[in-house]
Amino acid sequence: MKFTKLMGAASVMALATIAFAQDAELLVFDYSGFEMPEYHQAYIDQHGASPTFTFFGDEDEAFQKIRAGFRADVSHLCAPSVTRWTDSGILEPWDTSRITAYDDLNASLTGEEIGAGQTYFIPTDFGSTAIAYNPEQVSEEDVATLQVFTNPAFAGRMTLPDNVDDAYALAYLATGVTNWQNVTDEEFEAASNWLRAVHPNLRTYWTDPAELSQLLASGEILVSWAWNETYPAMVEEGRPIAFQREAVEGSSLWLCGYVKLAGGQGNVDKAYDYLNAFLSEESVVPLLEAGYGSANAVALDAQVSDEDLIASGLGEIDAPILAQLPKSNEMREKHAEMFEMIKAGF
Repeated sequence: MKFTKLMGAASVMALATIAFAQDAELLVFDYSGFEMPEYHQAYIDQHGASPTFTFFGDEDEAFQKIRAGFRADVSHLCAPSVTRWTDSGILEPWDTSRITAYDDLNASLTGEEIGAGQTYFIPTDFGSTAIAYNPEQVSEEDVATLQVFTNPAFAGRMTLPDNVDDAYALAYLATGVTNWQNVTDEEFEAASNWLRAVHPNLRTYWTDPAELSQLLASGEILVSWAWNETYPAMVEEGRPIAFQREAVEGSSLWLCGYVKLAGGQGNVDKAYDYLNAFLSEESVVPLLEAGYGSANAVALDAQVSDEDLIASGLGEIDAPILAQLPKSNEMREKHAEMFEMIKAGF
């Protein structure tokens, strides 16, 4: 299966903490949850232990910590932040000849070159963001459009992610924009005004998938802009859930990957071993079971059926897609500043 050009938003959130030390020669700076051994079993087989992991809560926190002098070897990063991190000088390029599956990556995931032709970002995992809803109380007609979030019938029973990239992906789609890289001031204002109009209808902004699942399962929330991982998790629990990726205005796709940090003091060879393990064939199914698609297109196509992709919220769709591509630092800051104002009621 092939997607249009992806690069995108956020993953799971967690408090910053240090995991128990394992292989001290490689320090991975990551979102909590990605330290699962099954995601890098080939590394363990090769070196006898997992790398050492240290966690961040969000990419702004990670960026500021690194700028303040924190040293790690590789970091997980979602695509909208790539330009900022690259321009800051805290990254080193990857040698793609050392990445075993590089030629097997979905070409639509590798995106455009950033940093004068150097490869600073290797895509590893992707997912979708769309409308999750309770089909027992919300009709298919209601969610046929993203304007459901402006529908007063569901006021107080809806939620958006507390994530600026996902929120603006929704707002741009709802106002007719499917590429946010070169938006005009007028398009930015239209998207911001749409979010401002939606804000009073929301019960809350959800911060992690576990919280969202609880809100949906309890019936407190009927409609949400949600990551795909929520859908199969609730289906497995027998909860009423449906996932609408084909609203008339479309839905979004996000992409994350790994970057190599400048000044890392670990074993460079092990940095490549870790990345190769994460992109290996044996990591595909464990990642999918957690709700993530592997960027290794050859391995994904070989191991995962179209039916399983659809069940995970990652199948092909016939609707517009806003890919959460890297954006300029200026636009990223404008989005973040306005989103905070909107959440505060301004």
